[in-house]
Amino acid sequence: MNAKDTMQAVSPSSALLAMPFEGSPRAAELIAALQDFLQGELAELAQKHSISHDNSASKELLRQVWKRSRELGFYGMTLPRAMGGEELSVLDQVLIKEAIYASGSPFAPHVLGELSGPPRIGSLVRKATPLQMEQFIAPVARAEKSICFALTESQAGSDAGAVQTKAVREGEHYVLTGHKRFISGSPFADFAVLMASTAPEGSAEREISAFFVDLAAPGVEVVSGYKTMAGQSHTGDIHLNAVRVPVAQLIGEPGRGLGLALGRITVNRLLHCPAMLGLAQCALRDARDYALSRQQFGRSIAQFQSIQHMLADMATDWTAARALMIQTARALDAGIDARAQASMSKLFCSEKAFAIADRAVQIHGGEGIVQGRRVEFLFRMLRMYRVLTGTSEIQRNTIAKELLMP
Repeated sequence: MNAKDTMQAVSPSSALLAMPFEGSPRAAELIAALQDFLQGELAELAQKHSISHDNSASKELLRQVWKRSRELGFYGMTLPRAMGGEELSVLDQVLIKEAIYASGSPFAPHVLGELSGPPRIGSLVRKATPLQMEQFIAPVARAEKSICFALTESQAGSDAGAVQTKAVREGEHYVLTGHKRFISGSPFADFAVLMASTAPEGSAEREISAFFVDLAAPGVEVVSGYKTMAGQSHTGDIHLNAVRVPVAQLIGEPGRGLGLALGRITVNRLLHCPAMLGLAQCALRDARDYALSRQQFGRSIAQFQSIQHMLADMATDWTAARALMIQTARALDAGIDARAQASMSKLFCSEKAFAIADRAVQIHGGEGIVQGRRVEFLFRMLRMYRVLTGTSEIQRNTIAKELLMP
């Protein structure tokens, strides 16, 4: 992928896509500053180091991005105000994240530290002990260290409670043994918030506990020699071979880890939607621009009705999905239990965003299936979101359960 295709700001929006801004004045300020950062310093950094959606940045380069983002006030904006955050509404968070991903920058997942920074620890602040705050949370908030969230295993995906990793207490330590799979951010993380079973041997009951684990501790190995459809090496496995973890690194009470992991699942599901729609916006704009510039039979293909109908469907899908996302964000800000609405948003946004990317590839024709073109990456990336953070089928289960409840 050439630097121009990767990093150049998306073309000016048509009047149809220029939606009125629904967020706060502060969110508008942050978005404007973020655009300058993404299209200025980070665009130059990506070009200098040949970073693209398929060519990952080194851990050292990512640390540089995290620290610079923190200096500018972006990294950590989702944290409580006492820790230097902005205490933004859910709606503002959604709009800011959408703008970041709509920029098309390969650094989009790293500006706020989504994979390995403050968004991973914000919900732990109320549970963490002073020692845990000092040793794990504060360094992450300061962009000095990075952290990942380790729940998934080969047999524990949609069934989150089926965790097989064991944590056996021996005196003032727990001994952890097991394997974590598909852990986002693990290749460049220093710590993990890791879920393990503390149920007695032979017990039929599930008892999942959460621990802070130092990934440099003896017995820990992070294996990241594979790539997902997304291209960059953002995902890895964590192998634990009799890793001794101090009892002081247990988060909250024993057996409450799964509740801790799922406690913000409604908000977290919604917060995946702006990433999907930001990327889908890139696909729609790229398809529109290509249709206007591509000449066939003496005129641009944008003049053919079949192309016009695809673009119309793409714009309609994007607008409808965005409206559902914003409505759900407002419901959460109003204190409404929007569990079903969040699942509807995740389901609808992921399905429609992928449909947009699919049509974008079709409009590009042969150019759309060439590796290195942005629409080809967007097709792969947006296909993943139908699986990540709860599959479309799991979302349908949640919606149906809420619908059928007495």
